[in-house]
Amino acid sequence: MRVWQTIPPSVLGRHVHQRPYAALVLSGCYEEAGDTGRHRVTAGDIIFHEPFEAHLDRIPGSNVDILNLRLPADYLPESPLAKVSDPDAIVRLAEKSEHEAAALLLYSSEVHQPEYRDWPDELAAALVSDASLSLSSWSEETGIAAWTLARGFAKIFGISPSSFRARARVRQAWKAIRTSGTPLSAIAAEHGFADQAHMSRGIKSMTGHCPTAWRPACK
Repeated sequence: MRVWQTIPPSVLGRHVHQRPYAALVLSGCYEEAGDTGRHRVTAGDIIFHEPFEAHLDRIPGSNVDILNLRLPADYLPESPLAKVSDPDAIVRLAEKSEHEAAALLLYSSEVHQPEYRDWPDELAAALVSDASLSLSSWSEETGIAAWTLARGFAKIFGISPSSFRARARVRQAWKAIRTSGTPLSAIAAEHGFADQAHMSRGIKSMTGHCPTAWRPACK
């Protein structure tokens, strides 16, 4: 991941970043669709990315200039979106120290909540909130046919609703493991896994490490 990026109009396929970072938009606008939902951002906006988060990007019309700043390894954002009133101050500081620029960005950013403009946004938000959500029930409640649901969601996010839900379940369990001392078996049951082994496979597939490596006492 480069600190300074100029991205021409394009579609960047779904990809994963191993470390947490913040993308500060300096000019242009683009759309990102990933594990935290779909976000449309423009100059002055920030998208926070958690470790092992997957997303794709759509850059329409003109180039987008972005400043990517790495965040502390244990950083978990309150919201995926924020805004800064003086991005130039962060840019100037980044020319001297990326670490200090990241600290200023975190200090001066104002969190704001994502906007849901259509049903794929609403479904993604619902799955992020509840990874045990029944897709068939959501389909019935909204009146959206199951085929339309699967096809329309995948067109936006690059994966099926069921795959998105599975990742959300793993991510929620991983966060619980990192931030609490709750027994792993209880976390697995709480987040809808068949058993602890099922959860462990998902955590290791996403992060490359078994759940016990993420316990607070092991850091």
